[in-house]
Amino acid sequence: MQTDIDPRSLIGRKAFDRNGTKIGTIDEVYLDDATGEPEWAAVRTGLFSRDAFVPLEPSEIVDEGLRIPYDRKLIKDAPDFGVGRHLSPEQELQLYHHYRLDISSPASDSVPSSPPVDKDFGRIAGSED
Repeated sequence: MQTDIDPRSLIGRKAFDRNGTKIGTIDEVYLDDATGEPEWAAVRTGLFSRDAFVPLEPSEIVDEGLRIPYDRKLIKDAPDFGVGRHLSPEQELQLYHHYRLDISSPASDSVPSSPPVDKDFGRIAGSED
């Protein structure tokens, strides 16, 4: 995903799976505490449904919203941690495993390959610590 976008501008955008099928609407964007970069988005999957966490890398912004390169079923089956709070390192690791993302190749050379155990990750964009 392009890193120069304001993560708050993602909120309210539609989210689509790799086939172009609408998944839902982005409710929240979570930033990596170590880098401040957008890392996860919570997508409301329906009126009475829960939010599903999706990775922003390797997702891409398209005209109509955010295209997530996974099938709708995999996205809807993502672990449910609730929204509005930090993702713990353990929760983030569960998401990496769920999406089969390689945690050993960080987006930046300055980011450690595994999150420190004593630090929360997934700060919500626009929230104060």
